[in-house]
Formats: sequence, C-alpha cells, structure tokens
Amino acid sequence: MRLHPPKSSVLSGTLRVDGEAVLEMNASRLRRYRGARCAMIFQEPLLAFDPVYTVGQQISEGLRRHEGLSRPAARERALEALRQVRIPSPERRLDAYPHEMSGGMRQRAMIALALSCNPQLLLADEPTTALDATVQIQILILLREQQKERGLSIIFVTHDIGAAVEIADRVAVMYAGRIVEEASMEDILYRPRHPYTQVLLGSRPKEGLKKGDALRCIPGSPPDLARLPAGCAFADRCPHARAACGQSQPTTEQAGERHVVSCHRWRELAASVESPAQYA
Repeated sequence: MRLHPPKSSVLSGTLRVDGEAVLEMNASRLRRYRGARCAMIFQEPLLAFDPVYTVGQQISEGLRRHEGLSRPAARERALEALRQVRIPSPERRLDAYPHEMSGGMRQRAMIALALSCNPQLLLADEPTTALDATVQIQILILLREQQKERGLSIIFVTHDIGAAVEIADRVAVMYAGRIVEEASMEDILYRPRHPYTQVLLGSRPKEGLKKGDALRCIPGSPPDLARLPAGCAFADRCPHARAACGQSQPTTEQAGERHVVSCHRWRELAASVESPAQYA
C-alpha cells in the first residue's frame, strides 16, 4: 500500500500485484491503486478512521474519488456498503462518528469502507485482535462470506492460529521478517516441516490440559531485526540446530505439492518428527 512516508521507509526488493510493480508507481497511479485495486483493514479502526468525519462521509469520499459519483449517489452506495456488512440500523450509523460505535461495529464499518470500491486484494492487519471471542468469530465469518461473494483475495495478518484456521486456505509462517514455511492450512497443521512452525503449534493449550500442567514454550528471544545473524535467524532457539545452521541462510526448498520450507535440516527431521496429530 506504501502508506508510510517515503523518508521513514526502507524498501528493497520488488512487490507486484497482478503483475504490476507497486514500488514503481508514481503518485497519480498510486492514488488510483489504493482503495480501488487494493484496500486495507487496520488493526484499530478507532485510530484509522478520521474522528471529525462521520463514517458515511469517509466511505463516500472514496467512492466519489475513485468512481466519480455524485454526493447523493455516493451516500446511497455507502449505505449499501454498511448493509452488506450487516451493521444494525445502517441509516443511523451512516451519520455516526467512529467513537460512537462499539469495537465490533467499528470493525464492520472499516470492512465496509475497505470493500466499498470493490478491490481485488484486501490486506487485513490483525482485524480481530482487540475484539472479544464472539465478535471475532462474526468478523471472520463476514470476511469469508465477502471473499466468496466477490472473488476477493485476502492477505490476513495474524498471530492467532485459531483465526488462521477459520479463514485461511494457505498460510505463510514468518519468523524475523522472513517466510520460513508456506503451505496449505492442512499441511501446516498436520505436516509442519519447519522447527519454528512445529514448536509454535506445539505451544498451544491441548485438550485435556490440567491445572498445573506446563505449556510448551520456545526458549530465548527473537533476534534484533536490525542485526540479523548470518545464518538461520531461528538457530539460537531451535531444538534441532547444528553448527551449520548459524553459518548460512537456508534456501527455500519444495517439501511437497505447493509446500515450501526454509530449513537446512527439514529432510532429516521430517522422518523423525513426532506424530503430526499433536500439532492439530
């Protein structure tokens, strides 16, 4: 999305959406791209919405800018957007300010804003983090429904494995800013190949956990992202690390159909890994 000011961002590599290089877009092209081609749901809607404009005004602004609608037409489309995300009393909420809504309702309004111009790609940055469990499920179901109805691609950023299970078809597991494993949700749950994925899944509470039972934890601390080691960033915390792991970056290898992993030892560990059922 390139939302950070250029002087405070360090960008390297390439980023393409449908073959188009986002990092090479000029200001005019970038304005057309945002909202209409790619949109974003922020983690905290109260901070993302402008507090001095109503929700309806903020949704209408994007519609007028991208689709050239008149004020009345944009307002009607904004109302329809609120209806689509099932906000109660949408006519009244259209003229409400963000602070007048509950957390779950603000997140629905944020989804309505993001989807109002029918983007092809939606970035969802921890959209359920600040919500209670019941509202989290409602938001996940809503996103799934909108994805199917619109043929929408969603990049869903989360630290909640349960949320990923509910919404994801494919999962990219990241550690220290790098993707260490990417596969289908089923393969990640039942056939994890990277040691980090394995210990991450193994650290969750299991059925039958009793009072006083210790949860499995990952020892050590994540590395300093400004001074990453020469080798595998997970080596210092990995229960299977060898000297070679800290000396060079592992290459990305095929571990199955549409399943890739970056680990020096994944092949030898795959044969000796504990029963996959423990991770599910």
